[in-house]
Amino acid sequence: MEREKMRHTPMVPPTFTASKSSIFSRHLFEGFSIGVASVVVGVMFYFLVKRRGCCVLKQHRRQRVMLCKQAESPKSMRLLLRHFQMEELEKATKNFNEECLIGSGAFGNVYKGVFNGGGTLAIKRARPDSYQSAQEFRNEVELISRVKHRNLLGLMGYCEEAGGRGEKILVYEYVPNGSLLEYIVGRGGKNLTWRQRVKIAIGAAKGIAHLHEGVNPSIIHRDIKPSNILVGDGFEAKVSDFGLVKSGPIGDQSHVSSQIKGTPGYIDPAYCSSFHLSPFSDVYSFGVILLQLVAARPAVDTTQVNLRYHIIEWARPSIEKGNVEEILDVRLLSEPCNIEMMLKMAQLGMRCVVKAPKNRPTMTNVWEELEEALYSTDNLSGAKQSLKGDRRSTSESHSSVSLDGIGLQKFHIEMDKSISFQSTSLRCLEDNSVSIELDKNNLEGISEGEGTSTTAQNNNSPKA
Repeated sequence: MEREKMRHTPMVPPTFTASKSSIFSRHLFEGFSIGVASVVVGVMFYFLVKRRGCCVLKQHRRQRVMLCKQAESPKSMRLLLRHFQMEELEKATKNFNEECLIGSGAFGNVYKGVFNGGGTLAIKRARPDSYQSAQEFRNEVELISRVKHRNLLGLMGYCEEAGGRGEKILVYEYVPNGSLLEYIVGRGGKNLTWRQRVKIAIGAAKGIAHLHEGVNPSIIHRDIKPSNILVGDGFEAKVSDFGLVKSGPIGDQSHVSSQIKGTPGYIDPAYCSSFHLSPFSDVYSFGVILLQLVAARPAVDTTQVNLRYHIIEWARPSIEKGNVEEILDVRLLSEPCNIEMMLKMAQLGMRCVVKAPKNRPTMTNVWEELEEALYSTDNLSGAKQSLKGDRRSTSESHSSVSLDGIGLQKFHIEMDKSISFQSTSLRCLEDNSVSIELDKNNLEGISEGEGTSTTAQNNNSPKA
């Protein structure tokens, strides 16, 4: 019976309500997880992109800042210089022919280069061992390009060939009148009046002062000498040859330590003994040049018994006595010369070479004192000229020059400008007509120290 009931009882299908709910929940969770993961990945991607973008932007900003700094730095000044090709330099100098050679030194040779269009420049070709590296050459170009002054030789460009042993050439403005050395030694008959000497000293001092005070950090030349002072148009000085330049002290520093470099006779003894280089080292060298402008002697005279007779020790006794005539260049005796100005320049030279560097004047002090002295001299000369007036010819007929130890008789001569007195005891002659007293009985055997002798013979008595 029970079996029949069960057989006739309809089957009720099972309910899956709980299972469907579970599946829905699982799907919902999976969707939520995927959404959260997507958000997390998106956020991570966003921050990654943002961080990368910030790094790129920072890098660009840094590059822009660096470019701006480079534009303001001395290195960028090299962009203002012309980069010459070796071929055009060879053409301008006829393949560096000797006929174009205008100077030579330990650094290398200097040639006169004529370019298409008529431009003329000075081409300084370095020796293979002049630079230890290409970077040293570039540093020099950078340093020189920083300075611009009318009394400093201008750097116009450069040439650098690839490789450590490649050609390294500096191209400067061309100065046609040679160096101060040629005028001091009288090469080719060159000579300077007393005023031209003072003017050259003032100009050179201004150029060196600009190196010391007009650029930051300062620059010390280290090789101030007559051959490195060129004479431009109007006898304007131009300081040249910056092969040994070095950056000077910074801030409160009084010096920089450096190996001894320079030219014997012009190197500061304080620098030699301490290896302490300062702008006053250049002042010492310039003091030697001031003495040379007055006396026209080499810095070190090797013709004396003492083979190292320096011009400072030779000139010191006469300058301390105030008797500059004893050391004056004899060529100044054949033309009007201002003795007081020459004495002032000699005394200033001695102050530049004192033993303690801190007691020396600055280069600015030097040119200011020279300018002031020249201005005072011109004003005094103008006042004297106005006072003389018509009495000048009378006073001239009674002026005289004496020779120590000689009996004298007075007679009048008209002095030709070509006559050159060889005695350093004579004062500079300021007029064309002078009175000279001579002893007719003792005209022969007149001698002047150290073997130089002059003999005068009188066949016809001069008119009184």
